[in-house]
Amino acid sequence: MSDPSRPGPKRTVRSFVRRAGRITPAQERAFDELWPRYGLRFSAAPLDLDRTFGRTVGRVLEIGFGDGESLVLQAARSPQLDYLGVEVHRPGVGHCLLQAEARHVRNLRLICHDAVEVLNRQIADRSFERINLYFPDPWPKKRHHKRRLLQADFLELAASKLHDKGALHIATDWQDYAEHIDEVVAGSNLFLVRERRVHRGDQPLDRPTTKFERRGLARGHRITEWRLVRDA
Repeated sequence: MSDPSRPGPKRTVRSFVRRAGRITPAQERAFDELWPRYGLRFSAAPLDLDRTFGRTVGRVLEIGFGDGESLVLQAARSPQLDYLGVEVHRPGVGHCLLQAEARHVRNLRLICHDAVEVLNRQIADRSFERINLYFPDPWPKKRHHKRRLLQADFLELAASKLHDKGALHIATDWQDYAEHIDEVVAGSNLFLVRERRVHRGDQPLDRPTTKFERRGLARGHRITEWRLVRDA
């Protein structure tokens, strides 16, 4: 299990900008009424996921779930698994709460916090069968590339939270970010590339489509996806 007293990698650059955004009255209501059911506060103490979900099954983590619609759909389609979503932006979390209530999803919990801090401090090692990172901020300007989440230290962190042979699924619609990801993965001995595909929205790799994917497709972008398996 991860040691909560052990400091994680030093964070000098964050992969996101915390946007205030406009939160709707319905989303505020969701925080008031639904957060006690679905929400987990950030803490430096590792979560007991068996206790959190009330059972011991396979688990999936999604980082940066946006408005949460695809995450909720995954949880609804796979009731035999438990899902944990981490998103830093409150309006998206509020929307996800409303979607979870509408679909009567029970195998889902949410954390509204920086995912890297959550992974470093709140998640025990070897907690998940799968981690999803769909359409992370591409930071397209060259001077901002250092902000991209997909770096060597993130791969190391993700690998530590996966079971042996666990999978990291990644998708992006930005060609230069895809090239960057290929370079980072090639330089790591932690994962094997089990599948890589490029498509125009018609071949998603074991996932629903997302809002950010649809935006990229509307710009004429192609989708690049990977299924990386932890090389135990």
